[in-house]
Amino acid sequence: MADSNITKNALASALKKLMEQEDFSKISVGDICEACGMNRKSFYYHFRDKYDLVNWIFDTEFIMAASKNDFQSEWELLEDICRYLYQEQNFYSHAFQITGQNSFSDYFCQRLRPILLEFTKECQISPTYADFFLSLFCDVVYAALVRWISDGTDLLLPDLFLKELRRITASLSQNLLRDELESKNT
Repeated sequence: MADSNITKNALASALKKLMEQEDFSKISVGDICEACGMNRKSFYYHFRDKYDLVNWIFDTEFIMAASKNDFQSEWELLEDICRYLYQEQNFYSHAFQITGQNSFSDYFCQRLRPILLEFTKECQISPTYADFFLSLFCDVVYAALVRWISDGTDLLLPDLFLKELRRITASLSQNLLRDELESKNT
């Protein structure tokens, strides 16, 4: 087990370094193996492809660590995600640009969905439309995170970013609720 993690971590470090200099689409499994002195057989023993490696990085660096925390709310978990993405901005600003089948973006949205489901449970959404609105909410939060982490030098600190996201979400919700109540009263 320990040897397996050493190998996986070496491959992950190599990929991260390569992504600092090269677009993910131009990095091959061979490049990753060469960068850490391993053969392709070792890579494929641990990962299906380079997309799987990117997902593994998120799982081991964030998901496994976060699972040990006792979050009091979904906002605390989202704040932890923001702090992690901020610390690893260089890697994730590139990882979010990966497109196609098995992309990190798709994987990240799958991981984000259960978190955001907790937010929508209190919204009293009709079961007929619940999945649609959950997907919409996921798209909005995902797009905000990607835009934020990709902004580069003008990057807000995680606490401020989340505070503003929360403020805007609450304000938008209040405005929509007010408009709905006004339309029912007329």
